[in-house]
Amino acid sequence: MTKSWEEKYNSDKPHLIKQIDKDFADIPAGAQMLIATPHIIADYLRQIPQGYGTDVKKIRTDLANEYGAEYTCPVTTGIFLRTVAEFAHEQIEAGKDLAEVPPFWRAIDRKSNTLKKLSFDKSFIAEKRLAEGLPA
Repeated sequence: MTKSWEEKYNSDKPHLIKQIDKDFADIPAGAQMLIATPHIIADYLRQIPQGYGTDVKKIRTDLANEYGAEYTCPVTTGIFLRTVAEFAHEQIEAGKDLAEVPPFWRAIDRKSNTLKKLSFDKSFIAEKRLAEGLPA
């Protein structure tokens, strides 16, 4: 049975820093790579002030620095960003105030690979970004 977004978001798997054996994406063999968690991604997003945006590349760099790794896994970062966005959107649909959820729209724009994978209407993100003065 497929896990819900809430179950994926609340996974009890801890973050991990591991040395990779072979080149992977933009990460060379032998590097220390952070595998974050949905909660780490959500906490990062909560630190982005209103009216400011970021992208996955910056998230990865900042988290690697914060957790003492050389890189952050590009695959799990994208997966966890989607998990946070899907779960937060479900919470908004259920009546939670925007201020109570991670502002995922500050890290997802029309060029983002994550945008294409979201299950909800993409105009939600465009509207939130435009309301904060960010490019859709």
